Amino acid sequence: GELGRHDEALVLRRELYARSVATLGISDERTILSGNNLILSLCNSALWDEAKPLMRDQLLPAAWRSLRNDHHVALRLNQRLAYVLTNDPKRTRDDLLEAETIIQDVVQRR
Repeated sequence: GELGRHDEALVLRRELYARSVATLGISDERTILSGNNLILSLCNSALWDEAKPLMRDQLLPAAWRSLRNDHHVALRLNQRLAYVLTNDPKRTRDDLLEAETIIQDVVQRR
């Protein structure tokens, strides 16, 4: 069923991301894109507690170091963080305010 496919995709995307980090480095655009795909799978599986630190501690800092802050991949990652912050059932008011700030920033950079 559908759940099995999400689980399969998650396993594959975890492996691809780990392999990309090991072979290309965390700041390579292909690694960042692979991480973005992993975030999609984590969101599809409602693994918000894993998605947030991956975004905040790895993907966004890598994107900011290696890509322009108005690069389409960096913008997409910021949008994805806003999505994670607003869809996590344990979200706080601060999460929602942060998500709003992120979206406003993304709109200005486009």
